[in-house]
Amino acid sequence: MSFEDTTTKILQRYEFLKEQMSECAGNSEDFIKLSKEFSDLEDFVTLINKYHKAQKELSELKAAIGDPLIDSDFKELAISEIANLRELIPGIEKEIKLMMAPKDVGDEKNAIVEIRAGTGGDDAGLFAADLFRMYQKYSEFRGWKFEILCCNESGIGSIKEASACISGKGVFSYLKFESGVHRVQRIPVTESGGRIHTSTATVAVLPEAEEVDVRIDETDLKIDVMRASGAGGQHVNKTESAVRITHIPSGIVVTQQDERSQHMNRLKALKILRARLYEAERRKLHAERADNRRLQIGSGDRSERIRTYNYPQGRVSDHRIGLTLYKLPQIMEGVGLEDIITALAEFDRESRIADFQGE
Repeated sequence: MSFEDTTTKILQRYEFLKEQMSECAGNSEDFIKLSKEFSDLEDFVTLINKYHKAQKELSELKAAIGDPLIDSDFKELAISEIANLRELIPGIEKEIKLMMAPKDVGDEKNAIVEIRAGTGGDDAGLFAADLFRMYQKYSEFRGWKFEILCCNESGIGSIKEASACISGKGVFSYLKFESGVHRVQRIPVTESGGRIHTSTATVAVLPEAEEVDVRIDETDLKIDVMRASGAGGQHVNKTESAVRITHIPSGIVVTQQDERSQHMNRLKALKILRARLYEAERRKLHAERADNRRLQIGSGDRSERIRTYNYPQGRVSDHRIGLTLYKLPQIMEGVGLEDIITALAEFDRESRIADFQGE
């Protein structure tokens, strides 16, 4: 279907909904359902009308230039306005196409970020901790709530794995491209010879799922309780407060032990399980919609190396879009991460528009 045909259908649907809403004003359930779709189309219609108005003005001005009765001063103004409209119209068309392109069903949700140390020994754990702090700082910068779900620490300030729920408007749409393998190149604090080492950490970003998004049958769960384990301190106790939940149909296993209460650990484990199940379904839907094509920006798979943090050069490179920034300290403090995320989001927008046009 052409761009013009699609915009015409949207306008027709908008007018149809307006008529239906006036007819069923007494039926609150039908009215609410119709008004939601009507509201969703309003921004669409505003842009389409703006596009059509600009196209009409452009045609009228072009016709005016060819009219021998029009004086030269007006023609000069018309030529200037034509140039402005030729710049404006493609931008409006791009916005409309972006709104038409299929959206990620998880974009408006909160996000659960899971980080695990990869290869590289002690420094991998330290790097995982650095990434965890980076996302915490970025959340503060964005004004989001950062709730630690679990943090399996070692004695030197490193972490084996950690997860957090980040809450705010459209958090997942910002962070979803952070999933993958992050690589660091630096001289570890444990290195006496001054040699540069390479270590990795994996990041998984999942949309937080509500109970209405994913219904879990209790009969599909195997729940084990045990004593918390670790290096000691506040997270270890003598009661069986740790919880391990196995989702039998999918084989997903979640262990939670940070809370002293078995009940709280169970709730947090279920939150993570629900997010993982929702993410699996989201990826399946995305694969079907994209006909199993992978965007150049990457799939977000945890096995995919996405970014390198080079400390000697103060450089951060995102390999998916060929972006290199020499502002590593600002990025690790969270504020500079905005530049990378903005570039990734823009690339994604361009990709979705291209995919939509190719369908």
